[in-house]
Parts: sequence; structure tokens; C-alpha cells
Amino acid sequence: MKPSAFSGQSVTSYVEGPPRHVPGFYGLQRMTTMLLAERVPATGRVLVLGAGGGLELKAFAEAHPEWSFDGVDPSGDMLRLAEQTVGPFAERMRLHQGYIANAPEGPFDAATSLLTFHFIPRDQRLETLRQVRRRLKAGAPFVVAHISFAQTEPERSTWIARHVAFGAPEGTDAAQLESSRQAIGGKLSILAPEEEEEMLRDAGFSGVSLFYAGFSFKGWVAYAG
Repeated sequence: MKPSAFSGQSVTSYVEGPPRHVPGFYGLQRMTTMLLAERVPATGRVLVLGAGGGLELKAFAEAHPEWSFDGVDPSGDMLRLAEQTVGPFAERMRLHQGYIANAPEGPFDAATSLLTFHFIPRDQRLETLRQVRRRLKAGAPFVVAHISFAQTEPERSTWIARHVAFGAPEGTDAAQLESSRQAIGGKLSILAPEEEEEMLRDAGFSGVSLFYAGFSFKGWVAYAG
């Protein structure tokens, strides 16, 4: 999940980051909203895991004026930013500081986790998915999107370099790029796409389907079995 390291200046600049780093960021939000709307009723309740910053909360709330939301994030600073971002939609949201274990029990009509799972250590991934599944109504959609690419070499190193190059500001020097590559490779929990899909099925989701592929990012929709 977006860790508590998101604080201070990193919080202030967060809302500018995803549109620059994630190919088709606003399209990803729109696609996610559409996939949820296929099954979420007009007055549905949606769980948003990794809600800090509030960008997806705002997008969902704008599109569906009667949906309500529970957002979870470990960073208090990021949740305060989310409160500012969502503005007049705040009355339809409850924000919870912590991890999936701190989320309400539900049952929810849907859940999302955008740009979050690559922060969750591999050994916590399956249990996190199981806890999301446990909070969903049968057949409810779960939309997840994050960094995912092959973990064999040389593909892994190639994709890390591509990921860093895509998000780097023009003029970034070679030393900074190398530092970013080392950070991505050492600090993030990145799985191959086939591992992601297997883990979703192991957690109790069915109908796992890839709906988004933007360079180093992948997105899936799956349904609570």
C-alpha cells in the first residue's frame, strides 16, 4: 500500500505525479469507473484501498453522485490530501488510516486498488487480496492496477529502465536515472503478470481479465467468487 513515507513535500507533489508517470492515467480512472458501474448499484458502496491523495475517489464520486466510499491508506498526510482533493464530495466518504485489516467489514459492492499493490511486500499480497475478497458481496468487481512486468532477466532490468525513463523529467542526468533504477528494483514489490493473475484466483476471485496495459503498468478486473 502507499506507505507512510508519503509525507511532507512528497504529499504536496503527489497529485502531479500519477498523470506524468502512468500512461493514460485519466483513461485508467475512466475505465475503472466503467467496470465498477457494470455491477455496482446506483447507491452502491465502494472500498478504495490505497486512497491517499484522493484522485480516484474524486473521479468515482464525480461520475456517480449516489455512490459512497470507504478509503484506506496508511499515511495520515495522504488522507488529509485526499480530503482536500475530493472537496465537496467528502460527505460521501469515510477515510481510515491503516491497512486492509483496518477497513470496515462491508459487505461492499466493489473495491479498487490503483497504483498501490507494488508497495505491498510479496509475502503480504495474498492475504491482502483475501481480506479484500472477504469484504465484498458475491460477484462484486475488484479493479487493481499497478506496476507489473516479467521478472526474468534481462527483461526485468529492461523494464525497470523503461519505467524510470518514461517518468523522468527531461534533462535528468545519468546518475539520477541509475539511482531511480536501483530504488525501483530494490524497494518495490513487482510481480510478473501471470503471477498477479494466479494470486487473484488463489484469493477467491474469478473471471480475472486484463483490461489495461500501459508500458510498465497493468490492470485487471476480477469478481468475488
